[in-house]
Amino acid sequence: MRTIPDMLAFAVTGGMLHFELTATYEIFTAPQLGYRVVVCGDEPVRVGRFTLEPDLPLEQLHRADTVVVPAIEDVDQPVDPRLVGAVTAAHANGARIVSLCTGAFVLAEAGLLDGLRATTHWAHTDVLARRYPRVEVDPDVLYVDNGQVLTSAGKAAAIDLSLHLIRRDHGVATANTAARRLVVPPHRDGGQAQFVLAPVPTGEGHPLTELFEWVSRRLDQPVTVEDLARQANMSSRHLTRLFKDVTGTTPLQWLHTQRIRRAQELLELTDDSVDLIAEAAGMGTATTLRRHFHRTVGVPPDTYRRTFRPVAGG
Repeated sequence: MRTIPDMLAFAVTGGMLHFELTATYEIFTAPQLGYRVVVCGDEPVRVGRFTLEPDLPLEQLHRADTVVVPAIEDVDQPVDPRLVGAVTAAHANGARIVSLCTGAFVLAEAGLLDGLRATTHWAHTDVLARRYPRVEVDPDVLYVDNGQVLTSAGKAAAIDLSLHLIRRDHGVATANTAARRLVVPPHRDGGQAQFVLAPVPTGEGHPLTELFEWVSRRLDQPVTVEDLARQANMSSRHLTRLFKDVTGTTPLQWLHTQRIRRAQELLELTDDSVDLIAEAAGMGTATTLRRHFHRTVGVPPDTYRRTFRPVAGG
């Protein structure tokens, strides 16, 4: 017989983002799920544009079976020690601890992610990994389930993790019903990579600005490192060092990323076949594009198109 956790508590403090909090609160308060949902905080807190009145003080968080830590707004600010202490006490008392988006920074500060795989919004994964080197940060997934400790990526991934929790607690049928009520898929393919933009660094006087523009007009053509160096009027070795400083990667890896990004744009904006898109993105054949696209983005081109291209009349 499946044991359903009773008390599910949101741990809140000032400086939290409202989307993840309100969206998941709406999900877990569905009567058919049977959770006793409460909000724990020490005073009325500002969440986005709203003021939230907690049900219980933070010191009562240890009573919860499941603790949800919503996203914090500014990861550069110190994490509220009261929140860290309350989450730590709840974990020690056996609670399942769940973070949404940048809420992972609270769990990491509490030491609950040490030695574990975890994720957060892709824009902050580097910061999380740098600040907490004992955490194995995975930037490519929508959520990570370590049993008692779970983390999700940004925004809508909070919904993915919520549905995953419902699957764990109530089974697949109940999770599918919850997904239908939300008008979302019960499980999304792929990971964060399909939502990560690969922008070209810009700025007047940038040493590679003209080269980036030159490449962007020739993604459908064969381009080598020697071609790039010749166009930039520098040696291949110097170009490679400069690319590493500016983009954090090699010229060829950067070029590969731009080709994938071009393919993403064409999948989103046109009805062109995968063969034509492969040619326009410099991937040669549809087979080559599918292989590299799936490896980089996490889903095949056709799946990506269905996700991001609006359906006519929809």
